[in-house]
Amino acid sequence: MRTLTVLGLETSCDETAAAVVRGFPPGPGEILSDVVFSQLEEHRPFGGVVPEIAARAHVELIDGIVARALDEAKLTLAQIDAVAATAGPGLIGGVMVGLLTGKALAVAAGKPLVAVNHLEGHGFSARLATGVAFPYLLLLVSGGHCQLLGVEGPGRFRLYGTTIDDAAGEAFDKTAKLLNLPYPGGPRIEILAREGNPARYALPRPMRGREGADFSFSGLKTAVRQLIQNNAVETVDVAASFQAAVIDILIDRSAAAMAMFRRDFPETAEPAFVVGGGVAANGAIRAALADLAGQEGFGFAVPPVKLCTDNAAMIAWAGIENAALGRFDPLDAPARARWPLSHEMP
Repeated sequence: MRTLTVLGLETSCDETAAAVVRGFPPGPGEILSDVVFSQLEEHRPFGGVVPEIAARAHVELIDGIVARALDEAKLTLAQIDAVAATAGPGLIGGVMVGLLTGKALAVAAGKPLVAVNHLEGHGFSARLATGVAFPYLLLLVSGGHCQLLGVEGPGRFRLYGTTIDDAAGEAFDKTAKLLNLPYPGGPRIEILAREGNPARYALPRPMRGREGADFSFSGLKTAVRQLIQNNAVETVDVAASFQAAVIDILIDRSAAAMAMFRRDFPETAEPAFVVGGGVAANGAIRAALADLAGQEGFGFAVPPVKLCTDNAAMIAWAGIENAALGRFDPLDAPARARWPLSHEMP
């Protein structure tokens, strides 16, 4: 089993990123370079990501970002074993830029291509960081996604729960907008919540205690809007109360999924609970989920904050995971706006 060196490209939203990672499953891997250009300033005046602006910026930036990633890794394209590029899900214009660039690089260098599911990249980022073993329970929690999955390997996922409306990160951003916080608002909610009283405002916990492990955040977001519209509120207390409600929902749904995971994988003596995605960068959420894992007898693994938000190192590592199994993709692999990891309940 020789180590693999993979160039990864990520352009699914508003980060233009390229990275070179070396290693072999189960990890951890070695990040030789990890270049991320954030377009926050371009989108800030609009209070959110504008797809056309994002796609145009990716076109302008991607070549230079790739060159810098290879330069920082002190490697040429000829020394790479494979090229991995996000093929979805995401903003389709951005996805197309990164995937087409990856295809061109693969053809030019005579290297195989791995068309990576962006969610799989987040799901495997803890393997890159810590080498956690399959199978494990994954909470994928980000701006666009909120899912609980049993992870058995590349392309092998069991869906235990998903959001029936908004994702947790989306609820953070919309609450921040209601509070007139500058974009991106999610991280600012966490900062303000440290100064607030989480018991000040009674907010709902949708789906808590329900059968299954599905999520719902739309009702919570609506309750926050009504609270702000109808009352003179303290911003820090709204932030703290909102964050506390999200944490309670995540804990309840994750605990339900833990029971399902133990049912499906009874032979796993020391199960791991892995958290990935941008919302996993929230320190209060990380701490609460770590406590839950300890109470339920699960190990806890979460990547460093830099690997929680969108990056190309996780895409390169997902490329390594697939390449190690001989899983490569043809040059006509499509770009996809939607690409769920799993449709089926176990």
